[in-house]
Amino acid sequence: MATEAQAISSDWGGGALPYRVGHRKLGMWLFIMSDSLTFSALLIGYAYLRASNVWPTPFKFYPSIVFSSVMTLVLLSSSLTMVMAVSASSRGQRSTARKWIIATAVLGVTFIVLHSIEWRHLISEGLTPFQLPAEWAAKWPGATPLFGATFFGITGMHMFHVATGCIYLLIVAGRVNKLKHEDVEISGLYWHFVDLVWMFVFPMIYLLSIYPKK
Repeated sequence: MATEAQAISSDWGGGALPYRVGHRKLGMWLFIMSDSLTFSALLIGYAYLRASNVWPTPFKFYPSIVFSSVMTLVLLSSSLTMVMAVSASSRGQRSTARKWIIATAVLGVTFIVLHSIEWRHLISEGLTPFQLPAEWAAKWPGATPLFGATFFGITGMHMFHVATGCIYLLIVAGRVNKLKHEDVEISGLYWHFVDLVWMFVFPMIYLLSIYPKK
């Protein structure tokens, strides 16, 4: 059995074994898989609550959808800067990689600030995890107050991941000269995962809750 495995290994001419992966990258992939299940459970629970209750659709195109679209654009831009960081690292340009990583973290902080402004606006209107604003309750009689719980729960969980990612990226940027390229690549995996999650949250939470025109 061992001889057969050695023969297969010696016949492989791709320059590297196809199934070899560093333990740190493997750990990140396992984390991403487990966290994907967490967000999937949250979004499935949201979809069930939405389908089984009277659900308010309060987000007007302007300013709510426009504002959330700007947040989405900021996060997508951060994916681009992260790609540039990984590309620079692969070429051994550590100082350039550091600049792109810092730019990614700055865009992440910008996303958090914009999201916090939106939270503050909704809270000022009277939205809480278990209570709808009086205006919403009047427009959608019998609407479930769980809208706030799902909104703050899902977007809050995502915002926590973005904040954690910003701290992670700043640590990587500070130690980029001492790290291997694989470490920069791993940080990129985490950041792209955070961006990908938002691509599910944005349409489900915002676009499906656009205020209908009359």
